[in-house]
This record gives sequence, C-alpha cells and structure tokens, in this order.
Amino acid sequence: MPKNLRDFWSGLLYLLVGAAAVWLGDDYPMGTAVRMGPGYFPIVLGYLLAGIGLLCVLRAFVQAGDPLEGFAWTKVAWVTVAVTAFGLIVQGAGLAAAVAAVVVLSALASRHFSWKWSVGIAVGSAVFCALVFVKGLGIPMPVIGPWLGGA
Repeated sequence: MPKNLRDFWSGLLYLLVGAAAVWLGDDYPMGTAVRMGPGYFPIVLGYLLAGIGLLCVLRAFVQAGDPLEGFAWTKVAWVTVAVTAFGLIVQGAGLAAAVAAVVVLSALASRHFSWKWSVGIAVGSAVFCALVFVKGLGIPMPVIGPWLGGA
C-alpha cells in the first residue's frame, strides 16, 4: 500500500500519459538527435514523462505524504473547458484570441483569480505565442482569424 496517495496517483497519471505518447508516436519515423523525425519529440518526451511518473510511484511507497481530501472537480472542469475552447476557436478566431481565452478560462479554476492579472497575462501570452509560434517558427496559423476580420 502506498504511503503517499498524491504521489502515487499523479505518478500513475504521468506514467500512463507518457506511455500513450510513446505508443502514439511509434507510428512516426524517429530520426536522430541531429535530424529529428516527427516521432522524435513525442517519443522522447513520452519516455521522460513515463520515467518521472515511475519515480513518483516508487517514491509514494517510500515517503509518507498528506492524505487526499477529495477531488477538485470544478477546477478540472474549468481547465477542461479552457482547453476545449482553445481547440474550438483557434482556427476561427485566431491564435491570439484562443490563447487569451484559455488563459482567462483556466484562471477561473484558481481561488486567487483576479480579472486584472488574468487579462494582463492573457494579452502578454497572446503576443508571446503569436511572435514565437507564428512569426518565429512559421507555424501556419492565423494570429487573428476570419471570425474577427483577419486572414
């Protein structure tokens, strides 16, 4: 029986997500560290995440922890709504609006929520993501989508 249920369950989740990434990325060519193929990133990160998960699970049997006091369903729901909203609006409204939406909606999950900070972080994140992903890396994604009068 694990002594630390929080480490046990989070480690098990990391282990499962890492294993799923390795399994899903296995269909793509791996490549090498110098010439990475499309499977390199998900497989390497999947193994790293699974390794961290395994360490957490093992630590749960060695180190005692605080008892679990329930599950934060509303917080999980807000984060799920935020990620779903991002996926639904990114092509229509553009990356900037989608990033801003995911930041503000996921901030609602925090008991430290503040509109001023959330909007500020949302604007900063939207600008940062547009510069890095669209301008810097050249990812073909509209910064401002057709719903908002963009390309």
